[in-house]
Amino acid sequence: MKKKEPTLLIIRMSALGDVAMTIPVIYSLAMQYPQYRIKVLTRPLFTRLFVNAPDNISFITIDKDTHRGIWGMLKLIRLLRKEEIDKVADFHNVLRSWCIDSYFRIIGKPVSIVRKQRSKRKALTRRHNKIKIAQRSYILRYFDVLERLELPAAPTFKSLFHDTAPIPFSLNIPARKEAKWIGIAPFARYTNKSYPLRLMQEVIRLLTRKEGYTVFLFGGGEKETGILKEWETIYPATIALPGKLSLEEELSLMSQLDVMVSMDSANMHLASLAGIPVVSIWGSTTPLCGFSGWNQKEENAIVAGTSCQPCSISGAEGCPLHHFNCMKKIAPERICRQIEKNIAQ
Repeated sequence: MKKKEPTLLIIRMSALGDVAMTIPVIYSLAMQYPQYRIKVLTRPLFTRLFVNAPDNISFITIDKDTHRGIWGMLKLIRLLRKEEIDKVADFHNVLRSWCIDSYFRIIGKPVSIVRKQRSKRKALTRRHNKIKIAQRSYILRYFDVLERLELPAAPTFKSLFHDTAPIPFSLNIPARKEAKWIGIAPFARYTNKSYPLRLMQEVIRLLTRKEGYTVFLFGGGEKETGILKEWETIYPATIALPGKLSLEEELSLMSQLDVMVSMDSANMHLASLAGIPVVSIWGSTTPLCGFSGWNQKEENAIVAGTSCQPCSISGAEGCPLHHFNCMKKIAPERICRQIEKNIAQ
């Protein structure tokens, strides 16, 4: 009889950027432990991030209607019970994942949960007497989870397209010749993580007045799409992408950029997975919070350095001090200089 392959369950149900941060860890693990079946519990959309995944990675998807509430959680646990799970790595550490963790602990399976160190997060983001000590990267914390399960893995992940060609996509792009391709993702989920649009528009104006740059604008949603299309009509060599590419195709395009500009948002992490330099712009959050993109240089993180930063771990809808200096004090020229520095390398 063939010996059963051990099965590891990895839990990370949301959000897009947070799931993206698990990929360097999961791919590194999968390559170093080919004897393991790795089951990732997440939402259906997020499985599409796992481009060129090793063969021993598969998915269990959560349905927002079927698995809602207590009865939905019981259905999910019954589903997981059929998977013959041997170990559980909880990369989420929320109430829903605790329910799953508890079930597997009851039946005697090893469970390890990511340590969020909430007290240190509060000390970092409180208004007065901040303790500005860099938090451990969440990507490294995920590796820590695996080590506690006796599955230590080295961070060997390079990019989603390291050993394979980019995914072909259909897009009317001028012949590249010697042009440099710059991606700009000007939006974030929360207002106080977003560089003011009038300043970002100035960045685009400064870039597109020079010869040899093609600027790709990333975003989605009705309001965002309208803004990006307006910029496309105003500035030469600018291409608004909403509605033109699938998620996988956007990742493929990102892998061919010379540099990406992004907020502390999902696009920062997607571009990092694509293996390109990302000039990231930080407001209410900073790299001290532990959410920098995979394998990104510290010098590419643009931070105003105000005394009130960071004021949030994940962002909020407004500035608690009502001045938003953390973003307003970042000059467009500074961003352009950092973009050009990366292009010149």
